[in-house]
Amino acid sequence: MPTTTWDKLISKKRFETTDTKYITDESVRGEFQRDYDRIVFSSAFRRLQNKTQVMPMPESDFVHTRLTHSLETSVVGRSLGRIVGKSILERHPELMGEKNIQEADFGDVVAAACLAHDIGNPPFGHSGEDAISAYFLSEEAQPFLTNLTETQKADLQKFEGNAAGFRVLTYTYPAHCNLPGGLSLTYTTLATFTKYPKESLPVIPNTKSTSEKKYGFFQTEKAWFNTIAQELGLLKKGETGEVFYHRHPLAFLVEAADDICYRIIDFEDGLRLGLVPQEQGLRLLRQILNDAPDRVSSLTFYDWKEEIGYLRARIIGKLIHETTQIFLQHEPEMLAGTYDKPLVNELSCKPVLDEIKDLSISLIYRNRPVLEIEAAGFEVLGGLLDACMKAAFRKESKHHRKLADLIPPQYLQLPEGASDYERIIHITDYVTSLTDQAALGLYRKIKGIELPRMY
Repeated sequence: MPTTTWDKLISKKRFETTDTKYITDESVRGEFQRDYDRIVFSSAFRRLQNKTQVMPMPESDFVHTRLTHSLETSVVGRSLGRIVGKSILERHPELMGEKNIQEADFGDVVAAACLAHDIGNPPFGHSGEDAISAYFLSEEAQPFLTNLTETQKADLQKFEGNAAGFRVLTYTYPAHCNLPGGLSLTYTTLATFTKYPKESLPVIPNTKSTSEKKYGFFQTEKAWFNTIAQELGLLKKGETGEVFYHRHPLAFLVEAADDICYRIIDFEDGLRLGLVPQEQGLRLLRQILNDAPDRVSSLTFYDWKEEIGYLRARIIGKLIHETTQIFLQHEPEMLAGTYDKPLVNELSCKPVLDEIKDLSISLIYRNRPVLEIEAAGFEVLGGLLDACMKAAFRKESKHHRKLADLIPPQYLQLPEGASDYERIIHITDYVTSLTDQAALGLYRKIKGIELPRMY
């Protein structure tokens, strides 16, 4: 049975399209720390501060945005990676020799991938993905899709923020550059980021494999991901000609860090906002820790909200410990491509986590204000996409030319002979890059609902 090996999986090779002669601190920061730093300083990461996590456009400063969620996920991911890395190096000491792989490298890779895991998400949370898919399934969009292949259509009609994120990390504007680059991250960080290492087709209905439930890159980045997978020795899946691989093992830790944070911290947000009953929420959190109902803490809390923070810290510590043990137990199967399910599914507290998830769906994610703003998001994103598509494809009218002037030029400038698909992907790049507020403001202006202020 074929297996992949850590000596290939941990690679410091990267897409380099920039002048590197002034980089002098590799030995100080390390290649994977450089990946983390590049993500932090990217404009796409900065825009996450105004993108929805739980509550769209929250009024409370405490409630998480995509930015704070990504930072917290990266903290959990770094702990998971370092603990796992220590044991992997004990099992495979040869990695510390010629390749000079350190325990910290595992933590830095997972932390960087976690930091970027939502970097391609459109405005208005996961409903933004649904809104983009709905537009490209609508009658209004069909004239623009005539020349697309079935897989290219699937990229748009089953729009996936993970694929948009891979594009943010690897695509370089201006378009005529036609070289892989983006943030010039290492192949290992990019593969660890890719939780779904397949293209949009074929769809695998009712699959039990977590890495097959979605897709991880558009057709524009298909060849680049294939290069990464081959360089790292990822195991091939699917039919001949399909770009479809088993996950990089560290991607399981990225998925786990995200699962831990959104299940626990989104629930904490719901409690603090009063959406989840206080006693019910505290009871479930204590159950994760196996605390007795009458357990009295040695600490004194000013109020129940302060206690939630204490419980959350203990819970995350417990889940990190359990998750790393599960990962290390299944490491040989991951290297052989025979393990493919979320690590959190094997946690001892899974029944309680499932109860928290169900309660979060009913009381937080389906809370009326959330649903109202998500419904508005469908109108906003659908309206923006339709206007931008007409601006890109129909320049015969003054109206469409005016709309085109509102789109940053890099999204409209394509090389000679560019396909309709590439033009559409550029338009979706623009719309997905917008923050919630920017998308809403632009929509109001082009619809004449609100006029811009003149200074």
